[in-house]
Amino acid sequence: MLFRKLCGPVIGFKMFKLSIKLTRSASLALKRTMSSQEQDVVFETLNNAGIITLNRPKALNALNTSMVTKLLPQLREWESQKSLVIVKGAGDKAFCAGGDVKSAIDKNVGPNFFHTEYNVNYLIGKYKIPYIAIINGITMGGGLGVSVHGRYRIATEKTMIAMPETKIGLFPDVGGSYFLPRLQVNLGLYLGLTGDRLKGNDVVKSGIATHYVPSKRLYELEVLLSRCTSDGEINSLLNNFHESSDEFSLSSNIKHINYCFAASSIEEIIERLEKVKNEWSEKTLKTLHQMCPGSLKITLRALQRGAQLDLSQCLQMEYRLACRAIENNDFPEGVRALLIDKDNNPKWKPASLAEVDDDYVEGYFVRLPQDKELQFFDSKL
Repeated sequence: MLFRKLCGPVIGFKMFKLSIKLTRSASLALKRTMSSQEQDVVFETLNNAGIITLNRPKALNALNTSMVTKLLPQLREWESQKSLVIVKGAGDKAFCAGGDVKSAIDKNVGPNFFHTEYNVNYLIGKYKIPYIAIINGITMGGGLGVSVHGRYRIATEKTMIAMPETKIGLFPDVGGSYFLPRLQVNLGLYLGLTGDRLKGNDVVKSGIATHYVPSKRLYELEVLLSRCTSDGEINSLLNNFHESSDEFSLSSNIKHINYCFAASSIEEIIERLEKVKNEWSEKTLKTLHQMCPGSLKITLRALQRGAQLDLSQCLQMEYRLACRAIENNDFPEGVRALLIDKDNNPKWKPASLAEVDDDYVEGYFVRLPQDKELQFFDSKL
């Protein structure tokens, strides 16, 4: 009895302490779980590399304001601390399916999102250390903005790229007016106007990716890259991993792409496509007729002008276009019809190419009030 009386409180106290310890452990585990859930972009260091993981796999790693706001200061910090930066997407379905356009159509959220996103694109384009994007999986719109301006872009057999903005009443932004017109034989104009998709090694053949590496070798590549100390080492390593292919799925129609998309207007592009008369041209005509008429004409003009501008000037031009797109009918309507209500029946205004006159197009390109213009983080103003 005495033993039970003496030991009972001790055992009870130990159990109580253990209970507290377990509760604290559970609480800490919960906090860690909640913390990881809250991290829409994860920053880590591995040897000499800064590693960025876009961490919204359920949303195909689509960029939102939170993510781009975190990316900008971290990239700036690592530029003077690391030998290289590697960016990748969580999961194996997507690198980044684009920007979160459902929130971008908001008249308050949209301009701020585009302003920060374009600053990230600008920084990547002028980054002083090697920036390596592993574009494994779906890579569209904003996903190209955080990859294609970097020094190295690695495609895999799972890679699928597209700039599908003309289908939602927008235009190929995130520096699309810079990199698309610089692709070979008018390929960029074709991709930007039609939103056509390229996969796997085609992404390298187009010039959008620099290397092709099978996805099963990505982990090994990432570890070895992190040990590199110079651009020469990185380049040599990537060349050793690269697997080339001579096949390009568009090769049989490259001459038609070059001819048709050299035209100076959408109407003339359509006329030339009608003359080609093959399966590819018929499919391309059908695609163009499904796109927003205003977006087609704005996109063509942006790409024509972007061919003569540097990246910063292209982004400033695109910011004007984006802000006007938010204020007008087509962009919000395209997002509603394809992504929100999903009735796939957008009511474009203007409704046809014939109704999209030059004044309408030029109205998008007019400078914004000075305090509304895109300002870069390193601007002297």
